[in-house]
Order: sequence, then structure tokens, then C-alpha cells
Amino acid sequence: MDTNKEFQLTDFLPTTKKELEIRQWEEVDVILFSGDAYVDHPSFAGAVVGRILEHEGLRVAIVPQPNWRDDLRDFKKLGTPRLFFAISAGCMDSMVNHYTANKRLRSDDAYSPNGVAGFRPDRATIVYSKILKQLYPDTPIIIGGIEASLRRVTHYDYWDDELKPSILKDSKADLLIYGMGELPLKAIVQELKNGKQISDLKSIPQTAYIAKTDEIPSSEWETTVLFSHQECLKNKLNQAKNFKIVEEESNKLTANRLVQGLDQNYSVVINPPYPPMTSEQLDATYELPFTRVPHPKYKGKTIPAYDMIKLSVNIHRGCFGGCSFCAISAHQGKFISSRSEESIIKEVKCLTKHPDFKGYISDLGGPSANMYRMKGLDSNLCAKCKRYSCIHPSICKNMNTDHSALLTLYKKVDNIEGIKKTFIGSGIRYDLILNNNGDEKVKESHTLYMNELIKNHVSGRLKVAPEHTSENVLKLMRKPSFKLFEEFKHHFDQINKQNGLNQQLIPYFISSHPGCRQEDMAELACITKDLDFKLEQIQDFTPTPMTLATEIYYTGIHPYTLEKVWTPRSKEEKLDQRKFFFWYKKENQQSIINDLRKMGREDLIKQLFTNTVNHSFHSGKEVKPSAKSNNYYGNNKRKGRR
Repeated sequence: MDTNKEFQLTDFLPTTKKELEIRQWEEVDVILFSGDAYVDHPSFAGAVVGRILEHEGLRVAIVPQPNWRDDLRDFKKLGTPRLFFAISAGCMDSMVNHYTANKRLRSDDAYSPNGVAGFRPDRATIVYSKILKQLYPDTPIIIGGIEASLRRVTHYDYWDDELKPSILKDSKADLLIYGMGELPLKAIVQELKNGKQISDLKSIPQTAYIAKTDEIPSSEWETTVLFSHQECLKNKLNQAKNFKIVEEESNKLTANRLVQGLDQNYSVVINPPYPPMTSEQLDATYELPFTRVPHPKYKGKTIPAYDMIKLSVNIHRGCFGGCSFCAISAHQGKFISSRSEESIIKEVKCLTKHPDFKGYISDLGGPSANMYRMKGLDSNLCAKCKRYSCIHPSICKNMNTDHSALLTLYKKVDNIEGIKKTFIGSGIRYDLILNNNGDEKVKESHTLYMNELIKNHVSGRLKVAPEHTSENVLKLMRKPSFKLFEEFKHHFDQINKQNGLNQQLIPYFISSHPGCRQEDMAELACITKDLDFKLEQIQDFTPTPMTLATEIYYTGIHPYTLEKVWTPRSKEEKLDQRKFFFWYKKENQQSIINDLRKMGREDLIKQLFTNTVNHSFHSGKEVKPSAKSNNYYGNNKRKGRR
């Protein structure tokens, strides 16, 4: 779509009664309620869901950020849809969007007009669904998006500090779509066209619903019964064991159906996911008729999340990293779905016509920028695999880490007329580049990629995520040894020096992660000081549903080993860890010295506070967590992590 043209209201999905009248529509088939502002772009949840349904021949309207605090006119203005209501809290979990790791209310919202907070409620999926059920009790509701997806089973809620049942129970929704929603949405529409009702849809993959326990339909899928919600409430060990099963089934190509009891009479049924999308299927999403700009109702206002990605291109989905604190694989899956070169190039050419385009692509990436087209060498082995990660605790020998496809893509994009420079703004996995599997061709691709990346695709700063320096903490994080980061930094500095470049490496670090003690943070401060880093991108660990770290935080047990793991939980413990990021601030110095003396670590006092006068440091900047995926359920630019 040419983003340099003047769009009409009819180029967008209708949002008001007036816009329905312009189209001469007396009713619509589906009304979508979204917690985000309406940006008609494939990076935004509402736009993709709406365009998919439209492509299936339905009349679709969208109500972005409805007011839930007045007379509910936003929920009434378009009437009753012919088929169903669809609900997405937006590209971010509403609670992560609203609160810091210390549960303080945020003052901004990147997915709202002018970045102003307050346009969506806490637990938006539940709030919207309950209102619609009250107003239209006979109209089915389908929920989806990252907020619903990661709450499909019993989960720990950090903000209420309690275990909650599947969101299907509290929202009273009729059906839940988890993960990336294109394939289940299309299947649902086809069944409805065939005359079925939402209540009949019990066998569509990647959906979940509530059924009477004694009326759960038989299935061709093998079924695994989880510990019930009540059993998890009684014993945290049951919750930990459940997590392992859910994660393993989420990461299998051929998974089981899961059933979890909610109470004495009802259970939630979770059908297994679809196979990873093919390039053709993924291309089809990105080639829907998006205008790629915000709706005209926001004229004169900015949508910060849109400004951040409007000149970037997402090239794949999924992440096989399996980091303990990140929900990407839980939502998108660990298997990579890559777009074709043709589709990517078509989008880049479209961006060159954008009125704000000055010759630079801000990012050609994904959840992890350098996983494009990567997969197992032997697909039969992948079909049997249930590992949570393809690269931890070591890179799978069956994983093809050849970067040749990326190198070819970069070259083709850079050769497009009008392109001056293509930057990689997403975080990269340096452990993939440093992997030596014995294949000389693959090893050569790593060297070529590292040189190409650092010489030609860094916008002054390259983002990487070592996350910590402690080997024990990194093991719990499912991250590689810090020694690999130091090795990559050596190459980075060397290539910069050889090419006369003055570029920065920007590392991300997390405090208060399960297993992380104050002494670990003290050592992190010393190590990063010695490396002369000016820490900017930092984050306190925030427990979010369906991540390993959150299960450890809540249960105190590692779900895979069933061993106890100490975790900082109180506000004081977290602040005591966080201050080590800012050891150079005068107001923290005496407190840090006192703590180090209590630890018996006089050696660290000398390391931190000797010859610091000549060091100049930026203030640390907290990273706002996000779904970290450039698709309609989350923004993948490594501005933050879940």
C-alpha cells in the first residue's frame, strides 16, 4: 500500500456508526474491541485480526480503546454483530503496560494517542468481555491476544499476588484463541459459514473453551490431564509440574490436547496448536490491504509505538531461545516462520514511498534478529523434540545456524533504489554467531555475518542481551555464559577499530531474577565497570504469566528439577539489588559499602570505588517490558522484554 497517498475513511475498518453509514452497512458480522489505538498496520493486533476477517468475506468493525467508565456508549454504538464479538487487550498485556516491576503506575502508554495513559482498564480482556456479556448475553465472544493467550491455564498473577484460573472463567468468553491467530480465525470463519455456531466449535486447533467435565468431547488428539485449579491452589508443587507439561506441549510439533479442571463440574479444554505457519501463509498476512498508518481520527496526534516501527520490517516470527523470563516462545512458538524474500522486498519498496522515509530502514528483524529461516537439519528429529530451547543449555547439533540467508537478504534490500542504509534494531543472539558446529561453511557464514552486521547495519548502537554476569543466574535464565558476551565484545571492538568506526554495544541486564542474590549484582557491577559500560538498558524482573521465571518466583521450585530456588520477593530486596546498577551515584555508595562489608566482600569495595573519578556514566534507564514481537500481539523491537 502506498503510504504517501491521502486515504479515505473507507480505506480503514469502520470505527463509528457514521463510518458504517458511509459504507451503507446496516449491520456487521464481527465487532472487534481493542485496548490499543487503531493503527492499520501488520504490527498491531486489531488491524491484523480485522483484515483477516475482512479477507474471509466478513463485514468487520473495530472499536479501539472503548470507554469503560461512562454509560458504555462505546460498547453500544455499533449494535450487535451478526456472528460474534472479538476482544484483544492489545499488543501488550494490560498489567505490564500499566505497572512497573515495583507495581507503580506508569505515566505513559506507547499504544495510545500521544502516549497518554488511562485509555484502557486493568485486565482489559476481562473488563471488555464482562461488559459485552452484560449488554449482549446471547452474542458469542472470542478473546485472543497476548493477555488472553498466556492466561489460558491456571497462572500466577503478580499484581494480585495470587493464583488465578484460566481467563476463560473470569471473562466468561465463549472461545479463546491462543498464540498467533490467523489460522484458527480462518478455521472459525469457515465453520460458521458452514452453518455451525461458536458453541459447536470444539475441535479447532489453537483454541480453548470451557466444558462440563463429564461432557468433554472425544478427540483424535491424545489428551493430557493437568492438575486442577483447586489442586494447584492447595499445593504449589502441582502448579510447577503443570508448567513443565504446558511448556513442553507448547514446544512440540505434534502436541497433546490439555484438560484442566476448574471446579467440581467444569474444565478448560486446550486444543493443540497448528503447525508453524509456512512462508506463503505468513506472506499472506503481510500482504493484506493495510494502509500502514493510524486511523484519521488520530490526525495531529502521535502513536509512539507506531512511530517506533513505521520504518521497520519484520522478517520472521517465533524464537527458539526459550529465555526463562520471556513469553515469546509461549505465545509465538519456538519454531521459526520466515517470510519470503519477495514479500520482504515488496514491503521495503512500499516503505520507500512513506512520507517520513529518508533512505533508512530502522530495523530488519524479528523477536531475535538473526534467526531468519533457521530450522533443524533433520525435520524428523524436530518432530520428536520437546526441548524448551534449541540453543540452551547448548546449541542443538541438529540446529542449522547458517546465516547465509540473512546475508543474501541484507544485500538484496540494500540494493533497492532509495535505500541508503538498513539497520538492525532488534536484539541479536551472539551465541548463534559464535557457534562452532564443525561445519566450515556455516562457520564462515558466522564470520561474514558478524562483519557485515557491525560494519554496515549498526545505527551507532547495537543491542545485545547478556542479562547477567553470574553463571548460576544465567543458567536459571536459560542464557549463555557471560564469557560468550565478552568474546563477542572483543570481535565488536576489533571490527570497529579496523573500520574506523565509533559504535557502542548496548547490553541489557535484569536484576531480581529468581536465583539472583545481592552478591551476584555486586559482581555484575564490578564486571561491567571493568568493561567500561555505561548501563542504560536495565530492568527489574517482572513476573508475567506462562514463563519459567514466574513459576519459580511463585512456587519457589524449578519445574524441571523440582529443586528449591531462592528468589528476591520483597520491595526492599529488589531495591537492594537494583541499586548496584547505579553504584556510581553518591547516594548509593555508603549503602553499597555497608552491604558488601556484611557479605565479607571488601575486595568488591576496592573494585567499585577505586579510581572511579575518570569514569563518566549515563543514568540507568528502566526498560518497559513488552511481548517483544513485531506482530499483531506485540512489538518486537528490543526496547523491552517481558
